[in-house]
Amino acid sequence: MLNTVLITGASGGIGQALALEYAAPGRTLFLHGRDVRRLTALSQECRVRGATVTEVIQDLREVKEWIARLEAVSRETPIDLAIVNAGVTNIAGLQGEEWEDIEQVLAVNIVAPLATVSGLLPAMRSRGQGQIALVSSLSAWYGMPVNPTYCASKAALKNYGEALRSLLAPQGIFVNVVLPGFVDTPMTDQVPGPKPFLMSPARAARLIRRGLDRNQGRIGFPLLLSWGMRCLSVLPPAVSERIIRSLGYTE
Repeated sequence: MLNTVLITGASGGIGQALALEYAAPGRTLFLHGRDVRRLTALSQECRVRGATVTEVIQDLREVKEWIARLEAVSRETPIDLAIVNAGVTNIAGLQGEEWEDIEQVLAVNIVAPLATVSGLLPAMRSRGQGQIALVSSLSAWYGMPVNPTYCASKAALKNYGEALRSLLAPQGIFVNVVLPGFVDTPMTDQVPGPKPFLMSPARAARLIRRGLDRNQGRIGFPLLLSWGMRCLSVLPPAVSERIIRSLGYTE
């Protein structure tokens, strides 16, 4: 039975929609976010829906503190499902990306998710159950020139999640990799070029929940864009590059 859900990056976009999707009587939500005002408003709305909510304000780049906090929370209230959703992006200009921006993307999109898993696993292993969803991106299949570090981080998270799924399944722990396409969020607004099959965060949250309920290893959507990105990854590089340029995914 799904009693307790942890969601990182819950103060906006997909994370906010997921919190509302899971908010229900008898359920405890741990909602992490950076925007205190938005997180407070979200928590109130989730409580109206019957959930018990704890707000978690934490800089995920402070990994030792974050791991210790998760271990403490897990000892008091076992986490049934953790949705590791927090992420940032950076758009590359003609001169490339600044190192400071690269470091931030890698810290939030790779190091922080791995730290989150490290903080949750001891308790899940001792219980012999739990579920961890890692929110990657369809850009994990093929790197886009407009945000190369972001794509690299999501590819790393995809591979990590798939390896972890096989490792932890015998221990009763499910791991799922979520691969969204374009979702109507401020982060997506930063990306130049077309945004085919753009969907609402609420629709994305429903698709994610359905996939998690079924314990799908990969939860990729929308279907046509998912297959398109996978094709780009296996086509000859020259062909894929021409397709990307023709679609306008350049700065």
